[in-house]
Amino acid sequence: MKKLIVIGGPTASGKTAIAIRLAKWLGSEILSADSRQFYREMTIGTAKPSEEELQAVPHHFINSQSIQDGYSVGAFEKDALALLERLFQRLDVVIMTGGSGLYIKAVCEGLDSFPDISASTRHKVEAGEKAGGLEWLQVTLQQLDPLQFERIDRYNPARLRRAIEVCMESGKPYSAFLDHSGRRSRFFESVYLLLDWPRQELYQRIDQRVDQMIASGLEEEAQALLPYRNHPALKTVGYEEFFDFFDGKVTKTEAVDKIKQHTRNYAKRQITWFNKHGDWKRFSPNDFQSIQDFVSQRLRSV
Repeated sequence: MKKLIVIGGPTASGKTAIAIRLAKWLGSEILSADSRQFYREMTIGTAKPSEEELQAVPHHFINSQSIQDGYSVGAFEKDALALLERLFQRLDVVIMTGGSGLYIKAVCEGLDSFPDISASTRHKVEAGEKAGGLEWLQVTLQQLDPLQFERIDRYNPARLRRAIEVCMESGKPYSAFLDHSGRRSRFFESVYLLLDWPRQELYQRIDQRVDQMIASGLEEEAQALLPYRNHPALKTVGYEEFFDFFDGKVTKTEAVDKIKQHTRNYAKRQITWFNKHGDWKRFSPNDFQSIQDFVSQRLRSV
């Protein structure tokens, strides 16, 4: 069976570098499962691969969309599976990497089926969040679906918002739509590699990356994206803090400090997700030989 090597890990863990090394070694190509790197206008703040890295091996789903267009995880699942069918006609192995756990799950296991969300429901939730912020989202979901509230990342507005929309649209708990029957059949086998750093080293890498982003012009990129600040893709670390700076709510120094803090918080949530989902084999990013040995072993298996 064809193999999809999935490289996961928190932000700043070195996924891009490992994916490129593996792709070169295997003569393969890379599929990005990073939900922010799809957008052409978001480059510095999403830590996209450099032009040199993009030219080193073929990449897919980098700069594939415009910020002016919507692109859901369901659309990504459909497009990614169609692409994999084509790639596996000439390749035995494809690499997929990214820190967006839901997008990885969509490709490897499939998504649960949820009702379409009407504009009126979406506007109702948006109004509630605007008036009451994160606390409103938390309290509302706890009332509508206590079971899902216990499971969900309570500090992730996008996840809370989505669950509330489903509850309001359907009149049923979000948790009632979750498929507990197991993974869906795929035409490939997923091999899961998780890049693992000691926490303090990871946090140092995050701080260094943010400093590099600032030096590369993150402020200017955020300024150019200000007209699209309400787009879901821009409700993310690195951009929201600068939007607050532009609004005069914080100083630039405070904005940068908050980017570092919020990125560390995001990395912690990513680690929690990876710990709960998927059959991940952990590796130090500095031990590429062990990664090669494990992949070689899995590729020999039927």
